Amino acid sequence: MMAALAWTKLQSVHRYFGHNNLLKACFRYSQKHEDLCILSKCNNRIIQPVNVFYTRRSTVRYGAGTIDSRNYSTSASRKRQLVLGIETSCDDTGASVVDDQGVVLGEALNTQQKVHLMHGGIIPPVACRLHAENIEEVVNTSLKRSGVSLEEIDAVAVTVKPGLPLSLSVGTEYGKQLALNARKPFIPIHHMEAHALTVRMVEQIEFPFLVLLVSGGHSLLVLAHSVDRWSIIGQSIDDAPGEALDKGARRLKLRNIPECSSMSGGQAIEHLAKEGNPRAYDFPTPMWKYRDCTFSFAGLKHALLKLITKLEEEFEVEGGNIIPPIRDVCASYQYAITKHLVRQTQRAMVYNDIRGLLPKENLKLVLSGGVACNNYIRSALQKLCETTGYQLLCPPPKLCTDNGIMIAWNGMERWKAQSGVIYDEEAIKDINIQAKCPIGVDLTEDVRSLGIKIQKWVKFR
Repeated sequence: MMAALAWTKLQSVHRYFGHNNLLKACFRYSQKHEDLCILSKCNNRIIQPVNVFYTRRSTVRYGAGTIDSRNYSTSASRKRQLVLGIETSCDDTGASVVDDQGVVLGEALNTQQKVHLMHGGIIPPVACRLHAENIEEVVNTSLKRSGVSLEEIDAVAVTVKPGLPLSLSVGTEYGKQLALNARKPFIPIHHMEAHALTVRMVEQIEFPFLVLLVSGGHSLLVLAHSVDRWSIIGQSIDDAPGEALDKGARRLKLRNIPECSSMSGGQAIEHLAKEGNPRAYDFPTPMWKYRDCTFSFAGLKHALLKLITKLEEEFEVEGGNIIPPIRDVCASYQYAITKHLVRQTQRAMVYNDIRGLLPKENLKLVLSGGVACNNYIRSALQKLCETTGYQLLCPPPKLCTDNGIMIAWNGMERWKAQSGVIYDEEAIKDINIQAKCPIGVDLTEDVRSLGIKIQKWVKFR
């Protein structure tokens, strides 16, 4: 049957991928050969192969612009392993089907961003209600786009920790019932673990490696030893960088600027900062007295609020009006947050060197999480890596924010390792959500005990 995947068809796929600008393409067989669809969809300029496989060392990657048909084989030559992933930890309802080679067969995502922008922030009961309203359609859509049935899925992976309790409960209960009804194994997923491992879908990276996870709810420096073993080198003691950016943007009233009205807080600050002076206003350096890798963003947020109040009085700004030096304020605030991230990461690199936790031939830093979409932060960390001999690896921006793809891939990593896979029906029923859950063993005290002093901080612009 799979003989229909002829060389001429692969040449057509090659032609699509070979264009400099990724074309929105969808090649399907006629109704007679509907089950042999090569491409399921192309969404947001990302072409997703279906029923076509590639090796880890292939030139083809998620979102890549080239294709090497010699690395491809059809599903007739091997049995695919498939995992369905479901994500509802915060305000996005996501689902995806991923195979054991990292190919995304199909995905669906319902974002609540516009709703929560109207409320000035995420309202947990509202997020929960929207998850409940959309989860079935999102899961069914991802399966339909993947071209496979639930019976063909090997396991169901669902985010169960950490996150907003009400949101987590929707996905967890739905996923458990789905797995039980279909008699499929269930794989509980740690949300931050999924963020950290997403890069292994698109890059050749072996364990161990250093990870900086930055999002609206977390700021973590962790060492990934394996799929199921992690060490915490540093974490935030209060706010997360994404939260500091979003709340700062809210106080700056950036939604009242037309060009920023539909952007998240972090996106709006990054956008305006491009035309601002990052040294226009001084912000305090968090945790400068402590020789560890701990993060703290509450002080920066408080300093911003004081600066805004001062500038509003100085320029006599009232109501919904915007302070005149808004771009300079955004640039200075973004610089302060970035400097804190870079410095704590630099100390983590020194700690790893002292303890010999990373082999010299595998000095890699993975940047992931929603805040990893910020190009200014990426470029600053790239400068740090160039100076310290590390290689910076980041998932595509589409995979940095919450989505079902990362959950499905984390599930696939655990499925292949047979780690944390639950087969027993009663054990599946007993799974509960965890609003807070450390990703691994905390090494903060060990870092602190070394009293690491940095001789020269890496500078960036």
